[in-house]
Amino acid sequence: MDELQELERIRREGLERLAEANDAASLEAWRVAYLGRNAPVMQVFSRLGQAPKELRPQIGQSANAVKQALEAAYQEKLEAVRRAALEEELTRQKLDVTLPGRRPFLGRHHIETQTMREILRIFTSMGFQVYSSPDIETDEYNFTYLNIPPHHPARDMWDTFYLTTPGLLLRTHTSPGQIHAMRQFAPEPVRVVLPGMCYRYEQAGARKDIQFTQVELLAVGYDITFADLKGTLQDFADRIFGERLRTRLRPSYFPFTEPSAEMDVECVICNGKGCSVCKGSGWLEIMGCGLVHPVVLQHGGYDPAKFTGFAAGMGPGRIAMLRHAIQDIRSLYENDVRFLEQF
Repeated sequence: MDELQELERIRREGLERLAEANDAASLEAWRVAYLGRNAPVMQVFSRLGQAPKELRPQIGQSANAVKQALEAAYQEKLEAVRRAALEEELTRQKLDVTLPGRRPFLGRHHIETQTMREILRIFTSMGFQVYSSPDIETDEYNFTYLNIPPHHPARDMWDTFYLTTPGLLLRTHTSPGQIHAMRQFAPEPVRVVLPGMCYRYEQAGARKDIQFTQVELLAVGYDITFADLKGTLQDFADRIFGERLRTRLRPSYFPFTEPSAEMDVECVICNGKGCSVCKGSGWLEIMGCGLVHPVVLQHGGYDPAKFTGFAAGMGPGRIAMLRHAIQDIRSLYENDVRFLEQF
């Protein structure tokens, strides 16, 4: 009968100690002490084989009853402690429903995305089709097919990020998209505008960064001339900046166009007087352009004897700078909400 008396003592002592536990920590300590592997009631089970054979059923039943009673009391006390803690928290953190609610913050498109969409809207209204091309290109598409063969000095114009996979790189311009588009549509005439991200390993500054968005323009057809290019770009500039902003075309060099030019607009930061953004020139370049080189047309699947075309590449970031008088292009990518919420 000693085991039965011990079980009664365990039950009585356990319930008394449980009544003293009033928080989660003390409840957990009680559970380990009275319901854990080394708890007294569990020790009775381990000694059951040593008891007289005729008493074993009675001791086993009593031990189970004590264990179940302790478990039921523990669950009841645990629930009571949880309710008390919740009520205390609700009392301490009362919500004053009479206060005005917080106005939800509405997100918006990034200023560069807004500018990109405006550029695409203008060109699609002229009959150009938006065309997507990959950010990761082969050496051939990024350089060779654009009349920049291996070891050509023109490759020094682009500081390139090469991938660990041989022959692959992050595109330095959206011009490889010209080849993709021409090969898809040739021998039919094509007019596409190609937006995307470009990457160059170069020093970041007020006018450039290591990655930037670019929009490529391509038109291939019969009897396309430099006059068509100039008229298209002037119409674009008038729509995006307004007719009061002066523009100019000046000769330049690009391997994939011949002849080549660059389009500048008057610097709105200094009104053409000269500043750090325009490097004192009073003008800011917004795009390079020219007639598509015959070699590029051939790589695109067109016969240069029958087809001509023009191409241009512009940066929405720089155009956004001009439209909104932003003095440092890095402000577009620093994620400063105070700056971005202006647009």
